[in-house]
Amino acid sequence: MLDPSSSEEESDELLDEERRDALLAAGGGSSPRSLPPPPRDPRGREGGAGRAASPSPSVLSEGREEQERLQREEREKRLRLQLYVFIARCIAHPFNAKQPTDMARRQQKLNKQQLQTLKERFQAFLNGETQIVADEAFCNAVRSYYEVFLKSDRVARMVHSGGCSANDFRDVFKKNIEKRVRSLPEIDGLSKETVLSSWLAKYDAIYRGEEDFCKQPNRMALSAVSELILSKEQLYEMFQQILGIKKLEHQLIYNACQLDNADEQAAQIRRELDGRLQLAEQMARERKFPKFITREMENMYIEELRSSVNLLMANLESLPVSKGGPEFKLQKLKRSQNSAFLDIGDENEVQLSKSDVVLSFTLEIVIMEVQGLKSVAPNRIVYCTMEVEGGEKLQTDQAEASRPQWGTQGDFTTTHPRPVVKVKLFTESTGVLALEDKELGRVVLYPTSNSSKSPDLHKMIVPKNSQDSDLKIKLAVRMDKPPHMKHCGYLYALGQKVWKRWKKRYFVLVQVSQYTFAMCSYREKKSEPQELMQLEGYTVDYTAPHTGLQGGRMFFNAVKEGDTVIFASDDEQDRILWVQAMYRATGQSYKPVPASQAQKMNPKGGDVSADISPLYTDRGQKHGMEEFISANPCKFDHAFLFQLLQRQTLDHRLNDSYSCLGWFSPGQVFVLDEYCARYGVRGCHRHLCYLNELIEHSENGSVIDPTLLHYSFAFCASHVHGNRPDGIGTVSVEEKERFEEIKDRLSSLLENQISHFRYCFPFGRPEGALKATLSLLERVLMKDIATPIPAEEVKKVVRKCLEKAALINYTRLTEYAKIEATAEKDSEAMNQATPARKLEEVLHLAELCIEVLQQNEEHHSEGREAFAWWPELLAEHAEKFLSLYSVDMDSALEAQPQDSWDSFPLFQLLNNSLRNDTFLCNGKFHKHLQEIFVPMVIRYIDLMESSIAQSIHRGLEQESWQPVKSITNSLPNVALPKVPSLPLNLPQMPSFTTPTWMTSMYESTNGSATSEDLFWKLDALQMFVFDLHWPEPEFAHHLEQRLKLMATDMIEACVKRTRIAFEVKLQKTNKSTDLRIPSSLCTMFNVLVDAKKQTAKLCILEGGQEFASQWQQYHSKIDDLVEETVKEIISLLVSKVVSVLEGVLSKLSRYDEGTFFSSLVSFTVKAAAKYVDVPKPGMDLADTYIMFVRQNQDILREKVNEEMYIEKLFDQWYSGSMKVICMWLADRLDLQLHIYQLKTLIKIVKKTYRDFRLQGVMEGTLNSKTYDTVHSRLTVEEATVSVTDAGGLQGITMKDSDEEEG
Repeated sequence: MLDPSSSEEESDELLDEERRDALLAAGGGSSPRSLPPPPRDPRGREGGAGRAASPSPSVLSEGREEQERLQREEREKRLRLQLYVFIARCIAHPFNAKQPTDMARRQQKLNKQQLQTLKERFQAFLNGETQIVADEAFCNAVRSYYEVFLKSDRVARMVHSGGCSANDFRDVFKKNIEKRVRSLPEIDGLSKETVLSSWLAKYDAIYRGEEDFCKQPNRMALSAVSELILSKEQLYEMFQQILGIKKLEHQLIYNACQLDNADEQAAQIRRELDGRLQLAEQMARERKFPKFITREMENMYIEELRSSVNLLMANLESLPVSKGGPEFKLQKLKRSQNSAFLDIGDENEVQLSKSDVVLSFTLEIVIMEVQGLKSVAPNRIVYCTMEVEGGEKLQTDQAEASRPQWGTQGDFTTTHPRPVVKVKLFTESTGVLALEDKELGRVVLYPTSNSSKSPDLHKMIVPKNSQDSDLKIKLAVRMDKPPHMKHCGYLYALGQKVWKRWKKRYFVLVQVSQYTFAMCSYREKKSEPQELMQLEGYTVDYTAPHTGLQGGRMFFNAVKEGDTVIFASDDEQDRILWVQAMYRATGQSYKPVPASQAQKMNPKGGDVSADISPLYTDRGQKHGMEEFISANPCKFDHAFLFQLLQRQTLDHRLNDSYSCLGWFSPGQVFVLDEYCARYGVRGCHRHLCYLNELIEHSENGSVIDPTLLHYSFAFCASHVHGNRPDGIGTVSVEEKERFEEIKDRLSSLLENQISHFRYCFPFGRPEGALKATLSLLERVLMKDIATPIPAEEVKKVVRKCLEKAALINYTRLTEYAKIEATAEKDSEAMNQATPARKLEEVLHLAELCIEVLQQNEEHHSEGREAFAWWPELLAEHAEKFLSLYSVDMDSALEAQPQDSWDSFPLFQLLNNSLRNDTFLCNGKFHKHLQEIFVPMVIRYIDLMESSIAQSIHRGLEQESWQPVKSITNSLPNVALPKVPSLPLNLPQMPSFTTPTWMTSMYESTNGSATSEDLFWKLDALQMFVFDLHWPEPEFAHHLEQRLKLMATDMIEACVKRTRIAFEVKLQKTNKSTDLRIPSSLCTMFNVLVDAKKQTAKLCILEGGQEFASQWQQYHSKIDDLVEETVKEIISLLVSKVVSVLEGVLSKLSRYDEGTFFSSLVSFTVKAAAKYVDVPKPGMDLADTYIMFVRQNQDILREKVNEEMYIEKLFDQWYSGSMKVICMWLADRLDLQLHIYQLKTLIKIVKKTYRDFRLQGVMEGTLNSKTYDTVHSRLTVEEATVSVTDAGGLQGITMKDSDEEEG
């Protein structure tokens, strides 16, 4: 491709043979990466001739090879120096680009050592070796971050590739803790934002470490300079490093190119632009164009070249000059924009007026002292005045004539290039009538900008007859040089249109704008020039002396079509300075060379700070730099040079201390932009080279921002497809071919990155990279820039990539799992893995797979955002990934022995992960998982049902009915009983959740071993099935219904067997007052109570309404059964205790009036009473019964768990007791009660009433009609006895009394 600044003409005389060889050699293959030292092998071999492949090359071939290597390195060095010259000029005088200030700030990258240090710091925190105080939740978050992220090999690879910064590490931690903090419960007075801020502050403290707390900010501040706006010196230093230029070489180039001279740089730009216009004209004449895709683009190409040069001219013209003609600048800019070429000719020139070149000067006059003052008395006052003619007058302070010293400075401004300065010395007049002070002397000076600025003695003009014949004044006059006054001095001149007489004049070279200069001659005390000549179009050169002209020794001239102006100076040095200044102003391509070398600079009449380029040029020639300085930029292939420059800059950028992701720094962007604009590098070529380099680095493992690839690709695509925002431009065949090649490479790269997204963008770093990659892939797949690609085509490509990604991820995951397993056990043990070992491995692999899917969802969720209209793509990727796992899972499950239940945790692990995923729930793998475990679940429940049924049968047969208090202490660890009749191995049931009733039962556990075991098994089985969280609703409902029915049947059997056992046990007890309710009966009672409670939990179906009526009817049967059984055993127990009361009453029946026993007792007592004191019957019977009642009440209250049933029991017991007593009294209505009967009954009734009232029997039950009847009868009997035998009752009465014994 031919660049706008290059030429195809092979016979160009200005391009010397050696430089062309260097360019061809360096660009012979492709793009040589070997230029920066240390040199690496170039991609292409020079000349195409290879050396003979010999295992022992000859000495001659080795010498030739070494010579070729040295020659190649020399050519590369020369090419680097030449390229650096062009770059240095771009840095020294930019006029197109500026350093961007809106670029994203890049973060410092982490290296391997820093990553290792970071791991050690976090490990130290987890080990408690730091002073950072943290709660358990933060420690868990840090531990997860350390194990999952910091120790990940993907993070290590990301750090090695240079694409990871400290900010990335912090963002990953922040995203991790945000999810954790959101899941924490709300705390009053502590917001979750505060928790997040606190955790991040602690993370920063761990990250920094204690030893780097103070010095880290300083180091960061020093290294952050390259991301800021750089000075010219910093830019020079950067590109010295990029191109491998030594400091001495830079200094030589700097001085030889006069990089600190803005005028020289502007003149160089003008010469370059003029050369590019000439090349464009030559190309248009000779019709030698690059090969374009259409022939019509050839003329467009010339117009592009012209417009680009005109734009550069306009940019240069727009640079500010300290003082110039603004009207002229606008006219010049307008003309440059409207014409294809910058016309050089009289017909279109804009004539300067004399007012356009008016200058402004600042003068500083410093009066030091006066010498030789004798005519004035020493005590007289003297002073000086100073003025610039035409301006104001200033006066010094007063001084005594004996010491006329001041050091006073006066500042003046003037527009006269040749001002007249007058300084006068005065003394104060002492006469009364004197009106003015007396003038003692004066001096008149004619300073110029080249005049000496140091203090000098000047002889003063004194009045006539003055005694001060040798009066001198010491003063300094400093006249500045305005920036737009490029040179000044005295010259002889003769022209055809101006300066038509040969005479000496004072000339000033004035810059009006960047493209407009004028030679002006001035007279004294005049601000406007007498005559002026615009230098545009003139060529300046040294000439031989003209013999016919008197005055002047060193001649030079300025020539233009139709005009020649001859100049002459008095010495050679002055002539060289004038020619150099005019050479810069004219912008001519020809560089004048004096006939002989310049002698040493003559400081007399010259400017100390004047241009000393001949001296620097001489030094440059001595060090071999002249060749590079004087090289014509228009004769170089800047497309190739820029490709080289951009490659080396990118290599340097990727190796610096920043995580740049391929983005240049602001200073690098600035220099590259300036180079492209100044030397005409086509934008498409620039971005194609950039894309090529970025793709190559990305293929080699570097992390490149896909957004950056997108920008460059979009630019190239719009250019090649003719859809540029600035209009249709020329497109060369080479550009189109390279674009298609890069497009294919980029497409392959993007597909590979999407296939390796977990490793190319680990943990979602760089942020948003996957989304940008998918967006770029869609752009790359477009046929042209205007026609969008059908969504199905993109979907097809992404689906294919994600299928590969599934295989890649699973393959690497299994390799990682094998590495972990190998670390634990040797390979021999691995090969001989038992079924249990295989299950353990596949369970661990399942955990890793779930972790991978969770990380994909957490860190690569932007993939769903990018393809929100295809959410099934990532779901398909996950299904493919899980299908690969299913092969290993099926193999491990097939190896398990029959009726082995150890694989249930695998189902639960996978199911809990899949059922919460919208896209994977009941997907292909999920259904496959269910199909495998459905028979196992059914088989397990069948066996458990048989086992529980047999355990009930055998357990109740052998039941001791003693309360069990120890089984619940270790419920989750209790192995299920083995059933001897079943040849099955029933291991401990996997229980993932503690039974919900465990805590309450532990507080009062008086059930039997069989019942406790039954209820625990039923609850654990239901919790086990519940924890499976079966995803298919119909089967899940079937399992729930079956387990509820099983529980109902089992509890029903247990209740019935307990009822029978209760009745049998109760019948074996005696009926005397010695009866104490056995604990076994209380245990049976508690079993029924627990059964009542468990039915509410184990037998209620939590389903929809479809089974409501049928299931409610079935469930009510078990409820009714339990309730009826409880009522029956209460009735049986009441009947038993009431029968004891009946026995007591039967004993009292012996004392009935009229019975044989009563008569016998009365007779015996009366007969014996005559002789001895016979004791009367005591209250032993009543006390025994009352003790019986109270102790049995305490037993029931202590050992029966249900308060409601105890209250029912006590109600019925009390009512039954009162009923029996009432019936006994009713049978004796016609008989008077024996005193012993009365006393016993009164005590029994009163104590019974009081005891049952204390046990909580309600007032309505206590004061029933039966009790009232008994109370009335006993009260009447008591009254009767009190009349007949008042002392017989011994204080026992039916009246309430707190003094009675308890």
